Amino acid sequence: MLKRVLITDKVHQILPKGLEELGFIVDYDTSVDNHRLDEIIHNYDGIIINSKIILDQGRIDKGTNLLFIGRLGSGLEIIDVNYAKSKGIAVYNSPEGNRNAVSEHEFAMILGLLNNLVRSDSEVRNFQWNREKNRGVELSGKTIGIIGMGHTGTSFAEKLSPWRLNVISYDKYREQYPASLRFVKKVDLDTVIRESDIISIHLPLTEETKYLVNQEFLSRCKDGVIISNTSRGQQVDTKALIKALVSKKVGGACLDVFENEKPETYSEEEKKMYERLYSFENVILSPHIAGWTNESLVLIASVLLNKIKAGKHC
Repeated sequence: MLKRVLITDKVHQILPKGLEELGFIVDYDTSVDNHRLDEIIHNYDGIIINSKIILDQGRIDKGTNLLFIGRLGSGLEIIDVNYAKSKGIAVYNSPEGNRNAVSEHEFAMILGLLNNLVRSDSEVRNFQWNREKNRGVELSGKTIGIIGMGHTGTSFAEKLSPWRLNVISYDKYREQYPASLRFVKKVDLDTVIRESDIISIHLPLTEETKYLVNQEFLSRCKDGVIISNTSRGQQVDTKALIKALVSKKVGGACLDVFENEKPETYSEEEKKMYERLYSFENVILSPHIAGWTNESLVLIASVLLNKIKAGKHC
């Protein structure tokens, strides 16, 4: 009997075509939401998801025929991985596919912030010529601290090698770095917090990392520190960040991720909070697109396909 796979989010055609060549029947339906999935998940041997689908214990139990779950991208907080594995369901993600895209995007955001590019672009378009007001700050000589040296943290660090920076890092679970990162000093978390001019976050979202960057964390930072987060929004306490921006304890922020990424669902309190955050000129924002490039679309699909092939589910 032929096995069936459901793909619930946009993906490069490499993946559905590749799965079909492996002998799967592929249903590619980006309209499927969690409610609809509850009704049909039992029909599938495999499922490919992105961030809108939540595979908790209840939904996994409904997937009585599931052999594997594929996650487009990196974040596994939307899947109860341990429960899935306890039921013999393999779980694959593809952080290798967008790590370069994320690191390039973050690097661009930091350079844009330090050189006032967003503000000066707006002013020039409005016939304002404010050179002194937009005098920038150079990266060279700064200390940048990276928290989390997995796929994206490592890729980001590699981008920094020619910039004459002091790069320090903290990773609780990684003992050694590759030879390409000889210039990166491994330190404890407190050293990263105390010594960094820029702090870059590259962590999975877990109970341990949720709201890591809170009021207490920020109080221990250098005055004027820049916080950069392209990881998960709930790792930064937005209210604490706003308070630190107001007091100038934080000198700027680069944010691609947010606690709530669905503006249509904002409560009045959330709307006011985000309006305040968006009002700062020393904050650069993007709508969770750091890993969203034409190249990463191809790579994510290729990585996931290869992992499914290696898993021999066909």
